[in-house]
Amino acid sequence: MVVNVYERYYKANAVFSGVARSGALVMLISDSEAGYITYKAAVTFFPHRDAEDFAVCYDAYFETELYGGRGRRSKKKEAAFLEQLPETIDRIAAEHNAEVLWDEPLTGERKG
Repeated sequence: MVVNVYERYYKANAVFSGVARSGALVMLISDSEAGYITYKAAVTFFPHRDAEDFAVCYDAYFETELYGGRGRRSKKKEAAFLEQLPETIDRIAAEHNAEVLWDEPLTGERKG
């Protein structure tokens, strides 16, 4: 079962496919099946042309696996992954000449 452990929209700076992106959706995703669990950090950059535009595009979606192994969801692991999430997302964004503006959230946090 896939669960978005955490997600939040932020302002961002990026250009993908010739289109300026000024929003980013940052996520911590858990996927478990048959006693095996993975945690991934993910980000997708989208145009965010106005305050109501949250239309996420997937041509600028990037993720990295943080953990994969036997087990199940753990609040302790999730807390540690959340703590390192900004650093992980910054590394992913930098690889693609993009930036998440952590001081400028567009929405509140959602945790699942």
